[in-house]
Amino acid sequence: MAVRTSEAEWRGNLREGQGTMKLGSGAYEGSYSFASRFESGKGTNPEELIAAAHAGCYSMALSAGLSKAGFTPTRVHTTAKVHLEPVEGGFGITKIELHTEAQIPGINNDTFQQQAEAAKKGCPVSKALAGTQITLDAKLV
Repeated sequence: MAVRTSEAEWRGNLREGQGTMKLGSGAYEGSYSFASRFESGKGTNPEELIAAAHAGCYSMALSAGLSKAGFTPTRVHTTAKVHLEPVEGGFGITKIELHTEAQIPGINNDTFQQQAEAAKKGCPVSKALAGTQITLDAKLV
């Protein structure tokens, strides 16, 4: 199976230092800093990249489950909000909110909700982040 690689480099101390993160595929390379992670400074942060990974994984997992159940989604759009908060001993990712909207011809809401919940549980990124509370708001549009 596939092995994915990314890298990061940090220079300096925590508050004034600067870093870069780069995806192994070359699709993204960008800077990050204390301000971009803990405040609202310019650049990215690890939590934003986790959110992107989770949103992408969930959308694909939902599409796969729907297809297996005999439904072809027209569109699945997911937003993931990763909460980074103070916890005992430092900071932690305390919660991830998944919000998804999907257009799926011929499906009823009960079946959609079952598929949406199954995708949340079955998505490999959800499984990797199982120690974190993950909520789901799924809407059929």
